[in-house]
Amino acid sequence: YTEKGEKHEHGRFLRFHSITLWVSNAKQAASFYCNKMGFEPLAYKGLETGSRELVYHVAKQDKVIFVFVSPLTPGNKEFGEHLQKHGDGVKDVSFEVEDCDFLVQKARERGAVIVKEPWVEEDKYGRVKFAVIQTYGDTTHTLVENLDYKGIFLPGFHPPLFLDPLLLKLPSCKLHFIDHVVGNQP
Repeated sequence: YTEKGEKHEHGRFLRFHSITLWVSNAKQAASFYCNKMGFEPLAYKGLETGSRELVYHVAKQDKVIFVFVSPLTPGNKEFGEHLQKHGDGVKDVSFEVEDCDFLVQKARERGAVIVKEPWVEEDKYGRVKFAVIQTYGDTTHTLVENLDYKGIFLPGFHPPLFLDPLLLKLPSCKLHFIDHVVGNQP
C-alpha cells in the first residue's frame, strides 16, 4: 500500500510467516516450547538432513511458527558474537509476501539495507523465494514468497526425527496467530 492507502499492483504482505530465534541449544529450546507452551514439533533440518553448519528445530501452535537455530560447529563467529551480545533471542521476523522482487526494489528505493538479495530454494515439494532486509539492531526481516511449495515448512526441512509421545497429553496454550512483534530499543 502507498502512504495514501492505495493498493499496489505488486508486493503484498500476506501474514507473519515465522519467528527465528538464535539460541545456544535449539533442541532444548524447541522442547521447552513444546512441553511448557503447547507447541508441537513441525520440522527439522540438521546433520541428518544435510545441514552441516546449523541445526533447525521448528515448532508450531496453530498459525504461530518458531524456528530455533543453533550452530553445529564451535567456530561459528557470527552466531557466537550474536549470542554473546544478546543471549538467546529473536534474530529474524519472517513475512509471507507476494512479489518478493518488487518489495525488495521498493525497500531499496526507500533506503533499506538489503542483507541478502532475492534467491530461490527448492526441493521435491517445490520452490520458495526469499530475501533478507536489515531492520533495527541486529534483527532482520525475511520475505518469503511461496512460488509453488507444498512441503511441511520450507525447502530442505524434514519431519521431526522424534515426536515425544507425552506431548499428546499436554494442553495447548491456545495461541492462534501473531498479531504484532515489538522490537525493543536501547
